Amino acid sequence: MRVLAALSGGVDSAVAAARALDAGHDVVGVHMALSRSPAQHRTGSRGCCSIEDAGDARRAADVLGIPYYVWDLSEEFEETVVADFLDEYAAGRTPNPCVRCNEHIKFSALLDRGLALGFDAVVTGHYARITEATGPAGPRRELHRSADPLKDQSYVLAVMGPERLARSIFPLGDAPSKDHVRAEAAARGLSVSAKPDSYDICFVADGDTQGFLRSRLGARPGAVVDPDGAVLGRHEGAYAFTVGQRKGLGLPGPAPDGRPRYVLEVRPASNEVVVGPAELLSVDDLTATATVWLADDVPAGAWTGAEVQVRAHGEPVPARVRRTGDELRAHLERPLRGIAPGQSLVVYAGTRVLGQATLARAGRLGAASRAG
Repeated sequence: MRVLAALSGGVDSAVAAARALDAGHDVVGVHMALSRSPAQHRTGSRGCCSIEDAGDARRAADVLGIPYYVWDLSEEFEETVVADFLDEYAAGRTPNPCVRCNEHIKFSALLDRGLALGFDAVVTGHYARITEATGPAGPRRELHRSADPLKDQSYVLAVMGPERLARSIFPLGDAPSKDHVRAEAAARGLSVSAKPDSYDICFVADGDTQGFLRSRLGARPGAVVDPDGAVLGRHEGAYAFTVGQRKGLGLPGPAPDGRPRYVLEVRPASNEVVVGPAELLSVDDLTATATVWLADDVPAGAWTGAEVQVRAHGEPVPARVRRTGDELRAHLERPLRGIAPGQSLVVYAGTRVLGQATLARAGRLGAASRAG
């Protein structure tokens, strides 16, 4: 196949491209320039897609002997990933920009351009596995967790959908560890073998998310209230708070009973931040929308036993799930704390990803629902 290898400038994407070559594919490397500031530099190991990363990607392509191009996707990145990040926080939700980047950039803008140019698939350095299975409706492709649970990225890939899954290749899915990938890179003569991982939000290179939000959204003063509506303090922007947050509330001390307070809810309509005791954070009834379903052999309308995960590196929780149209409902076997609208809810059956949706509401099940 003629494949487009996304070269980020890191070790994972370089080894993935090398493995695609080993598999006999005709590989072309492309680096996605996502920053509107071409002079942006990496700060320590934070961030990605910087000017250094573009140079590292070119050197990797030279070692592999493959054509290399840089595609400027900064406008698409700003209009989709960054704009969504700001809009979601302004609306009192907690987004995951890595999910949106995979959806709109790596498996939409990149793949769509690649297909238009005659490529058959996109190769990336994500840690996830794609397997072939056969069911009553015929053969199908399934997305599974990677062999290395510490590096598994299936959570942020679940949003890609079955059509894009069919055009994707993840050569690192069976890698036993990141150390194994680094050793392979060194053996291949790739200079990125010891390059530190990027982390945090790539477009907030200094790691100061609240500072970034303040610079883009400005001051929006409002009240900090308890569950009964009593005003406890003031804030400069509700977007700076997320459900489950304990520190930085700007209050003089704990509650009168001595217990710490946590953010329970962000109300954009009234610009209020609601705080209260920890026990009010526990939820076991989740409703999500904008469902993307990968498992056509799991029908809609019926309750199904599964596991759900609401954070990229969170622990999966057993649950009963039901998909009805665009909505996904999950009844958890044990409560979770600090769940916020905007988070990605991913449904698993063992290692297999069944689907994904965006959390809209979280609450507590009544006795009747729990019994059913």
